[in-house]
Amino acid sequence: MQKFERLESAAAPLDAANVDTDQIIPARFLWRARADGYGHLLFHDLRSTEDGTPKPGFVLDRPAYRGANILVADRNFGCGSSREHAVWALSDGGIRVVIAPSFGDIFFNNSFKNGLLPVIVEPAAHRWLIEHPGAEVSIDLDSSTLTLPTGEAIRFPLEPFARYCLMN
Repeated sequence: MQKFERLESAAAPLDAANVDTDQIIPARFLWRARADGYGHLLFHDLRSTEDGTPKPGFVLDRPAYRGANILVADRNFGCGSSREHAVWALSDGGIRVVIAPSFGDIFFNNSFKNGLLPVIVEPAAHRWLIEHPGAEVSIDLDSSTLTLPTGEAIRFPLEPFARYCLMN
């Protein structure tokens, strides 16, 4: 697991509520070994047609968001089944932080165990991020703050043990 202290990145907006783990990584790919990687399968059915042709316009495929390490999702992100593979796919796809108003419980806990930081924000902060797609934001794990380009620092809840594990 990669050590996490501070991250600055464009925030890619995925403005959809209740994105479940099967949308993050479809169940038909779960037979793969962890070492084989899951990043290229991230959001497979949202990004590709049945024959594998890319669907135009998916947020992570747009030039402005290629290489973004922060995903801004809507409420209840990662709901559904308890597949750790969803976190693997996000991590392997280069996502280090997911910001949302709320998360599925099991996804939230799996995130910490696999080096992905789930950041819970209030609705006003979430709305600002969605209304300013691609904003360069910074995450400081030590102080549990998300800093907007405006300079506003937003604190987010983080258990001390989760912080310790991500930083070490």
